[in-house]
Amino acid sequence: MNSTQPNQILIVDDNPTNIKVLFDCLKSAGYRVFIAQSGESALEKLAVITPDLILLDVMMPGIDGFETCQRLKNIPNNQNIPVIFMTALNETEHKVKAFSLGAVDYITKPFQQEEVLARVNVHLQLCNLNQELRSMNEQLEKRVAQRTARLSYTLEQMQVMQLQLIQNEKMSALGNLVAGVAHEINNPISFVAGNIFPAQEYLKDLFKLIALYQQEYPQPSAVIQKTIKSIDLEYIKKDFPELLNSMEIGIERITNISHSLRSFARSDTAKKQLFDIHEGLDSTLLILKHRLKANEDRPEIEVIKNYGELPLIECLPSPINQVFMNILANAIDALEEANRGRSFAEIKAKPNCITVTTNLSQDEQYAIISIKDNGTGMPQHIKKQIFEYLYTTKAAGKGTGLGLAISYKIIVDEHQGKIEVNSQPGAWSEFIITIPVMASKGVS
Repeated sequence: MNSTQPNQILIVDDNPTNIKVLFDCLKSAGYRVFIAQSGESALEKLAVITPDLILLDVMMPGIDGFETCQRLKNIPNNQNIPVIFMTALNETEHKVKAFSLGAVDYITKPFQQEEVLARVNVHLQLCNLNQELRSMNEQLEKRVAQRTARLSYTLEQMQVMQLQLIQNEKMSALGNLVAGVAHEINNPISFVAGNIFPAQEYLKDLFKLIALYQQEYPQPSAVIQKTIKSIDLEYIKKDFPELLNSMEIGIERITNISHSLRSFARSDTAKKQLFDIHEGLDSTLLILKHRLKANEDRPEIEVIKNYGELPLIECLPSPINQVFMNILANAIDALEEANRGRSFAEIKAKPNCITVTTNLSQDEQYAIISIKDNGTGMPQHIKKQIFEYLYTTKAAGKGTGLGLAISYKIIVDEHQGKIEVNSQPGAWSEFIITIPVMASKGVS
């Protein structure tokens, strides 16, 4: 209600005399008065105006006052307009019916002008107070909603900060561990690798000397002949070079492992740099190799690599590797869950498998990495919550609910990419990662 404008009152009555008396009385009291001589006319006027109060006659031709009241109360904009019935009927049942239809008062004809004014003033004041109360409630609800939104935002920011701290601490600890292991491996490996070539040269010289002895002394003594036979000199001459070659291959493999470890937990992540996604996937699979190997419960988990041609991707290598670690570790967990209750032979008949597929988008602006397992899959309600903070389907003590939430933040927030999950319950799950080839791009 606008306090600077006079209150508007609608009189609904088919009696011209009653209308004139009420009109003059209310007009002289400062109210703005509208008139309707039937229920139908009143409903038409209510489509155009919104009065502050309605004086409604009960007995009218056409639709009576009770039906008129019922119809207008069914219109949302009219529900709060106070209605005062006017009638010569004085039976209790009519009063009860009037109040049940939403009326606020009941004036019996013939009415006194002073009584009408008094009742109108009281109900308009009550209406004003009710409107002020509704307005205050709306303001209060708005303030509560705003404060709730601020608190929710603050909580979300705190969760993001917590995720970031956990991520940084985890990668820092892993980086220190890997750096220490790589350092301890590199020193002895460098020593052995540096001495393989001289050892091969020394061996050639020794074999050359033995051949010269055999040429100069074709008939050695019985003791020498016995020793040659006991040590199987011919076998040594054949096997020793192969032994050194095997050692050289083993050293090369250990060097590659050390390189993969350092690649996985690269600490130089202050800014984005060009990175080989396939190298990151391979180093992550190498670290998880102990979980992929066969054991007494199941055969080896097969890893199928469908690597497409990808350019170097501008990204943060260590966090990207962490995403691969989280998703691949979850895939292994899903396969182990699917193996429960199945025998070794049953698993061998339908082997556990993880398929890693990489390719470029059609416009060659994005790298797409798919990691799919043939485990238990997941229902729709889990798919909807899978990236939520602290959400986990694992038993207590086996999952924190942080891995995929951190992965989502790394891909979406830090790389402007996209991470999605597809699944068929009881059959498979697939995580699809899409990241820009160049950091200036972003997935819409």
